[in-house]
Amino acid sequence: MSDVRVRAQEVLRMEAEAILELLPRIDDSFEAAIELILACEGRTVITGMGKSGIVGRKIAATLASTGTPSFYLHPAEGIHGDLGMVTSKDVVIALSNSGETGEILNILPSLRRIGAKLIAMVGKADSTLAKNADVILNVGIEQEACPLGLAPTSSTTATLAFGDALAVSLLSKRNFTASQFAVFHPGGSLGRKLLLTVENVMHAGDKNPVVLGTMTVQDALFVITDKGLGAVSVVDDKGVMQGVLTDGDIRRGLSKGIDFLKQPVTELMTRNPKFITKEKLAAAALHLMESNHPKPITVLPVVDAEKHVIGLIHMTDLVRQGVV
Repeated sequence: MSDVRVRAQEVLRMEAEAILELLPRIDDSFEAAIELILACEGRTVITGMGKSGIVGRKIAATLASTGTPSFYLHPAEGIHGDLGMVTSKDVVIALSNSGETGEILNILPSLRRIGAKLIAMVGKADSTLAKNADVILNVGIEQEACPLGLAPTSSTTATLAFGDALAVSLLSKRNFTASQFAVFHPGGSLGRKLLLTVENVMHAGDKNPVVLGTMTVQDALFVITDKGLGAVSVVDDKGVMQGVLTDGDIRRGLSKGIDFLKQPVTELMTRNPKFITKEKLAAAALHLMESNHPKPITVLPVVDAEKHVIGLIHMTDLVRQGVV
């Protein structure tokens, strides 16, 4: 194995071990921090300099997207007016591996005058920052993955993971749901997967290909061709689903001759097909289609509570909407 691979694996091992070192730190102080944030009537403000500041931005973003209103405050900008963003109802989480970062210490007197609560996420529990905090979260590690022991590596990884532990614990305590998460993530494929429902995607009304079970396969083929979805839902005279007929079913029938075209569609259709209701997420429809055995299906009927067919979804609709 090359020296490069050996070194890279060593870095990953050391950083993984640094995170594992934090397991005993999920203690009374951690729970006190959680309770302090849950009781906060304002926002959770994250601050840190340098690499700690970069980690702090990510922690703030994770908190904000999982139900804990949060933002990042640059400490150097804080002493030049940005401390006006902080109120007495806020909780401030200050990140500093040494606990002696000058820019952080410089804003402590103002934070106390404002009346905000302070959580110190530090590498040294006896540091100045820790001594001035309401709650101390010790994220100190044995050594950095950097062979020089200088570049923040294991320490920033550990701090980031501890921030995730805070965010997920708060998410659980708030009973934060997927639908709430979706409100904060409306853009991109994630938003579409979380917000888009079957009703938003399905072909309904005149665009919904439906035939009666008494119709012939030939007449059903005309409907399949006209609607362009490669299938029709088969219903009884009350609109209740009986099955699905696809162009694939017809092609397989043609291999045996053309006489079957005069038969009723009930003779050729797939009985008891999978279906879905309109209020379900489009992502759930995708899962249902992909998990079909022995092979995935490309169309899915949409029914109401009485199994009346009200729409049809095609796999291409999900692809077009970015759900896939």
